Amino acid sequence: NGSGEVKTVNIAPGKWFHMNGEDAVYCYTRQIDFPDNFIVEFDIIPDEKFNYGIQFTLYQEKADEEKEMNDDLYPGESGLHIVAGHDVWETKGYKESLDWLSGQATKNPVIREKENHVIIWIQKRRVRIYHQNEKVLDMPTNIYPDVKFNRMRFSGWDRYSAPYVTNLKITTASPDTRSKLITEGKLVTYGITFDVNKADVKPESYGTLKSIADVLNENASVKVKIVGHTDSDGDDTMNLELSRRRAESVKNELVKNFGIDASRMETEGAGETKPVAPNDIPANKAQNRRVEFVKL
Repeated sequence: NGSGEVKTVNIAPGKWFHMNGEDAVYCYTRQIDFPDNFIVEFDIIPDEKFNYGIQFTLYQEKADEEKEMNDDLYPGESGLHIVAGHDVWETKGYKESLDWLSGQATKNPVIREKENHVIIWIQKRRVRIYHQNEKVLDMPTNIYPDVKFNRMRFSGWDRYSAPYVTNLKITTASPDTRSKLITEGKLVTYGITFDVNKADVKPESYGTLKSIADVLNENASVKVKIVGHTDSDGDDTMNLELSRRRAESVKNELVKNFGIDASRMETEGAGETKPVAPNDIPANKAQNRRVEFVKL
């Protein structure tokens, strides 16, 4: 219900949505049937006037209303309201006629005029928030039981601030990661990403890496092989080498950031030699760009 512009900025690459409406809300107008386990992530730049906080809400819209745009302070019949403040993180799980389920942390808050990468990991009632690859909040019961999120929005009650947002992404965080890796012996992931023709793991891969690290930490005897795969674009030999370097980068991330013993992990590059879909259209190529974990 407010203005907004797509812009470029001097301090970070890409296109950014400038939420410059005064006291405005920015709703995603299509319904999303969120699963019980999922990850929302985005990059955000608070401007120089940033004071109170940038607010993000996941909520369940009332069945008899089905609003495309809801500017209530706490929209829908239930939800999770998150404030990324300049000195605090706040969460409020809410449901009509019931008290808030509140969380708060002061660790590693967002920074004015800097690019901030935020990850919100929902596992049923549990809420974990990560900022710049560091966990800042973990609330085991922050969401009321049986809430089914179907809407999301940003809001800007901090009327003097006009933040920028980009790279909004929603991915599933499957509850059976442990089952697939431990009992089936193989886990295929698409949440570990890289820049084109590069092997450095992108920051938005943190949630996926964390879930895999949790499995490995809880199953200390398990060893895995990390296998990188590419699509068919480019030279065959270069793709093989790129996939090998990417697998090695994933291993290094698990060692450096999550304390997994390097001796428990082997790496391999398969390049474009083992496609799971034809390399004909972008959607199929995306399926072939993957990282696999194979139990040894």
